[in-house]
This record gives sequence, C-alpha cells and structure tokens, in this order.
Amino acid sequence: MRHPFIILVVEDNKGDVLMITEAFEDANLECQHAVVNNGKAALDYLFKKASFESVETPNLILLDLNIPKYNGMEVLKVLKNNEDLKAIPVVIFTTSSSANDVNACYQNHANCYITKPQDALGFMNAVTKIEEFWTKYANLSNFSKS
Repeated sequence: MRHPFIILVVEDNKGDVLMITEAFEDANLECQHAVVNNGKAALDYLFKKASFESVETPNLILLDLNIPKYNGMEVLKVLKNNEDLKAIPVVIFTTSSSANDVNACYQNHANCYITKPQDALGFMNAVTKIEEFWTKYANLSNFSKS
C-alpha cells in the first residue's frame, strides 16, 4: 500500500461531510481525504481536470447516490467503465435502502453498498469501520497513475 491512503468522499450533505471527516479524524489512521460535493466535481477529480490537475488518484471512493450534477450511479458507471480507474474500490454510502438501488450498484461493479445509519453514533461507527477495513485489512494493488 502506498502512503498516504487517500479517500475521495463524494457527498453534498454538509452535515454528513462533517460527521464523515470527524469519524476519519477520530480513527487516527494514516489516511487523507478529499471531499467533493457533486458528480461533476467527482469526475473532474478522478480525471484530473480543472483545479484537480495535481491530485493523487484516490485509493477508495465513498460515494453518495443522491448528489447533483451527475448522480452517484452515473459517476459509478463512468468510473467502472474506465480502464485506468475501474480498479478503485467504490463504497456506496447513501440513505437509500431500495433493493433496486442496491442491485443496480452491484450490477455496475460497486464494491460495497451501505445504507447510512440514521443515528449519529451508528453513522460515525459505520464510517470508522469502512475506513478501518479498507486501510488495514483489504489488499489493494498500487494502481495509481498519479
């Protein structure tokens, strides 16, 4: 694993962003995170366009489905159909528990689908466990073309 481990958070809800970043900080893992609040910014980040030309390719993407300017499903499809980016694990972290959404995400090669817990403690715990699993236990190849 290269250092630092970078997580791209694609989330438009400011309260959720705050809780996610607090959970990352509380976990004390060697991890950096970047936050974008819409699908266009996510794709610009991943394809290193506009103000994202010098960013490193993330090791993990935490993706909400309900985001503006391209929804999470559209971002997932673009990402998983790109030869250079498709190996990046994508964790869908969203409010929807719809079987249609879950199935569609897995059919489009999401690595994991988690419905956001409604209570703050459950939410923080879920984020901490996501980060811990992907940074400590999962073996990821060094696919970055930074």
